[in-house]
Amino acid sequence: MSLFDDRRFAPEDRPPPPVPQRPTPAKMREAVQGCRACDLWEGATQAVMGEGARHAPLMLVGEQPGDREDIEGHPFVGPAGKVLDRGLEQAGIDHDRVYITNVVKHFRYRARGKRRIHQKPDRWQVSACLPWLEAEIAMVHPDALVCLGATAAQALLGSQVRIGRDRGRPMPSELAEHVTVTAHPSSILRAEDDRDRQEAMAQLVADLRNVAAWLSAR
Repeated sequence: MSLFDDRRFAPEDRPPPPVPQRPTPAKMREAVQGCRACDLWEGATQAVMGEGARHAPLMLVGEQPGDREDIEGHPFVGPAGKVLDRGLEQAGIDHDRVYITNVVKHFRYRARGKRRIHQKPDRWQVSACLPWLEAEIAMVHPDALVCLGATAAQALLGSQVRIGRDRGRPMPSELAEHVTVTAHPSSILRAEDDRDRQEAMAQLVADLRNVAAWLSAR
């Protein structure tokens, strides 16, 4: 059963995701390019699978690739990725101990002139894509898992999750031994002024430090 098993709004004639029976990073990266389980592949350059150590103790899960990720084919290499890199560094988390991925593997956007503006994926698109994430979690088997933002948190932990209320605290889940949620790094970029950005960054770092402390105490 899918972690987010709600396909009521999905077209019934869509094929299932071609997830390999015995997934490896190489097999997953190749197979995901042929996924037609939702319609997002039609406007995207490519699907973007997660990356990191095969058995990383920490998995970070965001929403979807952005413009740079769609072009380059790697997760979190755009502006939000730079924010996340700073957050991990300030929290004392070695990037080599992290597997980074997204719930949705294709970029959803609307065109505005030459720019491609991020659009939140629909619920059925998230549901259609979740078998890829399920396979990644089973493959990596992380000790700790952090949902970055509401889309990932609600897809994996339920629609009742609220980032403002639940961030930083352990969440009941069988996904990993320690599961928590925090804001998506892109929300820091959308802050209204420098003060708000600094406060939002400090909150992200604090949440990541809590995870680092938990990993160190194991």
